Amino acid sequence: MRIAQVAPPFESVPPTHYGGTERVVSLLTEELVRRGHDVTLFASGDSVTSARLIPTVDRALWRQAEQRDPLIFWSLTLGEVYPRVARGDFDLVHSHLDFIALPCAALVDTPTVTTLHGRLDLRDLPRVYSHFAQMPVISISDSQREPLPEANWVGTVYNGVDLEQFPFNPRGGDYLVFLGRVSPEKGLDRAIRIARRAGLPIKVAARMPLKNMSEAGARADWNYYHVVVEPLLKEPDVEFVGEVVDAVKAELLGNARALLFPIDWPEPFGLVMAEAMACGTPVIARPRGSVPEVITDGVTGLIGETEDELVRLCGRVDRINRDACRAETVRRFSPQAMADGYELIFRRVLREEEAERFSKTVQAAAFWTDEAVPELARAGSLLGAGSASSLQAD
Repeated sequence: MRIAQVAPPFESVPPTHYGGTERVVSLLTEELVRRGHDVTLFASGDSVTSARLIPTVDRALWRQAEQRDPLIFWSLTLGEVYPRVARGDFDLVHSHLDFIALPCAALVDTPTVTTLHGRLDLRDLPRVYSHFAQMPVISISDSQREPLPEANWVGTVYNGVDLEQFPFNPRGGDYLVFLGRVSPEKGLDRAIRIARRAGLPIKVAARMPLKNMSEAGARADWNYYHVVVEPLLKEPDVEFVGEVVDAVKAELLGNARALLFPIDWPEPFGLVMAEAMACGTPVIARPRGSVPEVITDGVTGLIGETEDELVRLCGRVDRINRDACRAETVRRFSPQAMADGYELIFRRVLREEEAERFSKTVQAAAFWTDEAVPELARAGSLLGAGSASSLQAD
């Protein structure tokens, strides 16, 4: 298949630090290339891939000192992709831009399949997906679909983890670890309190809020950091590591007793859970969003609702078999399993597109045979009669 993979312009593919979507796009792209597909990756110019790279921006926007209006760069991304789609360069477009590409996708014959990576419980999203009701979309967990039953869901494909980059550690260590961005919904403050009450040290590998203070979300995240999180970082046995590269992340996760994931939002997938389990490290989490799908309670982690429950689970986490964590990750979240799921959906979408195109061709042929030809014959006979009358009158 000739496949266009379209990534957001904000982080490189793969990311150098934090960036779950871009990490998944990279893994999928490399596996599709390995399987012999002709893949073109639309991403920032500092991306690294074995596919054909077409830069949409020179450098990932989040890595630039000056934060700019993202709408401009969404437009530039679409401007690189869809002229090539319109001239027939691809069999299928795989978009990772959420709803941004849907208007362009509706104007071309080549199908666009969109994986939705973010939260979908936002007020105006139903209007978008109702308007583009025929556009095929893919979820990264079944729970992610719940706010948008009207969308044209064509499958669920769980995100994959680079199993070589996250090697198995059969021993683990004594500390708990938190890994994610600094924002209220990720529950960093809750993680620190849980670790302190459980009497265990915690290492915090967190990405600081974005620098663009013109965005309300960034301002809220910075306020949360200064008012709520920063005082907690001064507590004993709390080590702030900051944002880490992949090699450090694998070591940090693999040497941990458990990953704390006390979220307070409908997590679409939670890649760090699968990364921790790949290292053999179990997850202690709240049952929000995809958590009950990704974690098998009592096998690859422990799930609890309140802080009291999560503190108690910290004392039981050593009962989880680290080999089972790795085995489940290999079975369910490998790059191969992810690519299998996407290939299946891509082929089905293309078959349905071809069937629809064939149906339209048959309908057009039937129109010309059953209606248009007799009408043309009748029109021809009338024209002939009219010409004869005209000649006689002359």
